[in-house]
Amino acid sequence: MSTKFPIAISVQSEGGLANYIQMVNSLPMLSVEEERDLATRYREQGDLDAARQLVMSHLRYVVRVARGLKGYGLPEADLIQEGNIGLMKAVKSFDPSRNVRLVSFAVHWIRAEIYDYILRNWRIVKVATTKAQRKLFFNLRKARSRLGWLTQEEGDKLAEDLSVKRETVDEMEMRMTGTDIAFDMDNDSDDDTAYIAPAGYLQDMRYNPETLASVADQESSREQQLQDALASLDERSRDIVMRRWLDEDNKPTLHDLAEEYGVSAERIRQIEKKALGTMKNVLAA
Repeated sequence: MSTKFPIAISVQSEGGLANYIQMVNSLPMLSVEEERDLATRYREQGDLDAARQLVMSHLRYVVRVARGLKGYGLPEADLIQEGNIGLMKAVKSFDPSRNVRLVSFAVHWIRAEIYDYILRNWRIVKVATTKAQRKLFFNLRKARSRLGWLTQEEGDKLAEDLSVKRETVDEMEMRMTGTDIAFDMDNDSDDDTAYIAPAGYLQDMRYNPETLASVADQESSREQQLQDALASLDERSRDIVMRRWLDEDNKPTLHDLAEEYGVSAERIRQIEKKALGTMKNVLAA
């Protein structure tokens, strides 16, 4: 069964999100028999047109799920786009023989894809990484949208319902209520606010005497190694390598050097290749 659909679903289409939503709501819905027939054709025959029809007829459900998750400050169009990916994954895995409608099966894939996107983009510093933390994140988000700050009793109940420690609930609540700070403040920030930028606490090591001395030593060492490698070549090989690789202003072609040395261009290429191999061995010693 193919793993790719010939479908281009772009929420950022001409006309904007409103036109996209109007378009997907106008697409025809499938009957039980039509859905089963299309899913069977795709699963058994790899019919990509059948898969396309299944996806297109369910795009309206992606919009519904995405609209229910708009409270995280992320663009609705991005949520829908991620949900569309989940829908396509669901169609690939859907088994019509189980007598379950595709929408009931796909909603879990759609939500999972959108949830993952929210967790990856809601904050610069990730608030949830483990499976338990992700579950707590979304449940706590719902509770706080209704209740504001959790009371002691509400926090205890949430910890009990989700089988986590109360300290874990408190830690997640602190993460969610914190604000993101830009690493480097804008150029128009005044002196009174610039101190909060983390970049202001870091020392600029580019002009540290120790760093400058170390860089100079490394450059000197590399230069000496290059001179030693060039010295290991015969005069003709050294001239070819230096002019082909170290002369940036007037780099000759293989044919230019072939005419100068009275040999073929292929012979110059062979000499160059052998010389580079010799230098590589010297540098690696």
